[in-house]
Amino acid sequence: MIIKTNSAKETEKVAKSFVEEVARAERARRNNQNALIVGLYGELGSGKTTFVKGIAKAFGFKKMVTSPTFVIEKIYALKDKNFECLIHIDAYRLKSGKELLRLGWEEISKNSKNIIFIEWPENIKNILTKNKQKIYFRFIDENTREIEINYT
Repeated sequence: MIIKTNSAKETEKVAKSFVEEVARAERARRNNQNALIVGLYGELGSGKTTFVKGIAKAFGFKKMVTSPTFVIEKIYALKDKNFECLIHIDAYRLKSGKELLRLGWEEISKNSKNIIFIEWPENIKNILTKNKQKIYFRFIDENTREIEINYT
C-alpha cells in the first residue's frame, strides 16, 4: 500500500493506522518469541522519525519523542496489552550490526513484548532477520511524503 501525506499530522495518522493493523496481527503472532521489528527505509528528511512519533502517540505515549541519532537507541515504556516497550533505533551512524550488539540487541530483539523501529536498517542488515516488517519513505517536496507499507 502506498500513501501520500502532505503534513506531519497526516504522517502521524498513517502511523496510527499502522498501529491498529499491527495490533490485529499481533493477536495471531502471539506464539512468536521475538520482538516485532520494523525497518524504516528512506533518505534524510523523508518522515521516518515523524512516523515513529506518530506510533508513540498512537500507543498513548504522552512525553516528547525525539530522534535517537546521537544516542542510537531510545526505549519508551508502553501501557499496551501487546507491547511493553517501543524501541526506536537510528542506525545512520553505525557501520555494522556488531555495534548494535553492544547495546543489547540480542536481548531486546528476542523479547516478544518489544516493538522495534529501526531507521537505516540497511546499515545493520548483517544482524537483522529476514522476517521484519519494511516501510519505505520518499521525500516528494517540502510538505509531501510517500509512505509504502507492505504488511506481512
